[in-house]
Amino acid sequence: MTAPATPDLRELARQARAAARVVARAPAEVRHRALVAIAGELRARAASILDANAGDVATGQARGLSAAMLDRLRLDPGRLEAVAGAVLAIADQPELVGRVERAEPRADGLELARMRIPLGVIAIVYESRPNVTVDAAALCLKAGNAAILRGGSEAFASNQALGAAIAAGLASAGLPPAAVTLVPSTDRDAIRELVQLDDLIDLCIPRGGEGLIRYVAEHARVPVIKHYKGVCHLYVHAAADLDMALALAENGKVQRPGVCNAIETILVDRAVAPAFVPRLAARFAELGVEVRGDATVRALGGAAIVAATDDDWAAEYLDLIVAVRVVDDLDAALAHIERWGSDHTESIVTADDAAAARFLREVGSSTVMHNASTRFADGGQLGLGAEIGISTTRLHAYGPMGAEGLTTTKFIVRGQGHVRT
Repeated sequence: MTAPATPDLRELARQARAAARVVARAPAEVRHRALVAIAGELRARAASILDANAGDVATGQARGLSAAMLDRLRLDPGRLEAVAGAVLAIADQPELVGRVERAEPRADGLELARMRIPLGVIAIVYESRPNVTVDAAALCLKAGNAAILRGGSEAFASNQALGAAIAAGLASAGLPPAAVTLVPSTDRDAIRELVQLDDLIDLCIPRGGEGLIRYVAEHARVPVIKHYKGVCHLYVHAAADLDMALALAENGKVQRPGVCNAIETILVDRAVAPAFVPRLAARFAELGVEVRGDATVRALGGAAIVAATDDDWAAEYLDLIVAVRVVDDLDAALAHIERWGSDHTESIVTADDAAAARFLREVGSSTVMHNASTRFADGGQLGLGAEIGISTTRLHAYGPMGAEGLTTTKFIVRGQGHVRT
């Protein structure tokens, strides 16, 4: 499918702005009905959606996309059903819009509270993963926002098919089609124009490679939720259960290597390195994972280990490659993560509760784990239904963002003729 010429993005954004007011004022049951209908349309149109996706995958293969990129692009019946299920999970979450929080009566009788409200119009710019089209639409609608979605060229046909299902669901609930707008262009200039419409768009969330996110951040006049890359660490502590550590390393690296919560660096405490590194190297060799290690790892792991450089400690491979380093102790592991981490996700494997507590407290990343795979750093896994993205910027929201991250609060003040003296 060929994308048309760049549309009038200001007009699309103006229509989205008008739709956002309608969505924000719509009763909760109307937005719930729209989400349920969208899930139903995804299931009813599964054959056409999967056909469109198969065409995108075939084109991607012809273009020489990597296996990791193709995995991000590909839909199958199970993945599509999971997307529909996520929409229903979002629909069934407690209502956010209009929720009153932090009621704080003052001594003089003035009543203060905060009310949760939508942000307005959210632009999402993303690559490869067509499920983002649906996740973003559903989360924005749940939070009372309108969404402008600009997907990548590699998923254009898939996104158009998914967009048709979303539009049908909106129509069945009586919501305006501009509540979820797909930009019908894959021209990069459209991104630059879109993110400069600061009078019409309230927030931009880019999802994709570091190059895309930096491009958006450099050109945007609207606020941007940034997540440049996911350099996720697994630290095998001196008190680790080594069988558990091996299982967590395998799951974190191999299950889906092309996603941002996959492990990119494994830190091994020197106390357990002689017992653990040979096992890790052997298992990863069986699984086809290239290991890049420091001198100690190469000495313990065998000739297949590639010499690591400083570039490897900062790398997000998104592939069957992992960097492994032996560190002296917990302090050294913390120092490495602070130096080379990307504030995404880190996990410690240990039976020492004190060491775990210190790791959880001192590591500043957006998700920190104890004896768990980094692959759980995902909105769907953390109770959000789905995620709009992962923020590593600490402002407004930090970590996986669900519908609540697409809202803010306003002050509500009730008095009885109170005047300030």
